[in-house]
Amino acid sequence: MKNNLFATISSGKYKGKRLNLPSLATTRSTKSIVKESVFNSLQNDIYNSVFIELFGGSGLMAATAVSNYAKKGYAIELDKLAFNSLKSNYDKIGDSDLIALYGDTFKLTPKIVDGNITQKIILYVDPPFDIRDGFDGIYDRIYELLAKLKVDIVVIEHISSHNALDKIGELALYKSRKFGNTSLSYYTKCIS
Repeated sequence: MKNNLFATISSGKYKGKRLNLPSLATTRSTKSIVKESVFNSLQNDIYNSVFIELFGGSGLMAATAVSNYAKKGYAIELDKLAFNSLKSNYDKIGDSDLIALYGDTFKLTPKIVDGNITQKIILYVDPPFDIRDGFDGIYDRIYELLAKLKVDIVVIEHISSHNALDKIGELALYKSRKFGNTSLSYYTKCIS
């Protein structure tokens, strides 16, 4: 049976392009209001940046970033069926600056970040909520990863009951937004 769930890129050069969503049994799609809030908040930072979507799902966030003139957009996904949907979405858009990667976010993200990128690096972190089976401690693992990375901006989408840290390595929390059960926490490099 064909999946009839989709999300739409709502701004930029690919505005109106539809991306198929992977099975909601293995992924959780970012709500439209959350996506709009992220790109409204980052509108002055996206241009010519490298945008990396951790736990990529459909790849909507990285695709929206490239649609709004990010230099490159990476989406990393470990679930094979979700990755196949992600890859198909990027193939359909046909932009070589959109890169779908199959594998473990915790292993691939440092390789991308350490890959001699000279542009601003923005990470969008959207893990399965810690209430899902097998994802206890996911936020601690993410904080450990982020503390080791040299990036400019991080946005974490998390369950609203989770209290995000004020500081992660060289990153400081500068804004939070709540959308019912989902919250966004924004981090930037600390100014010394």
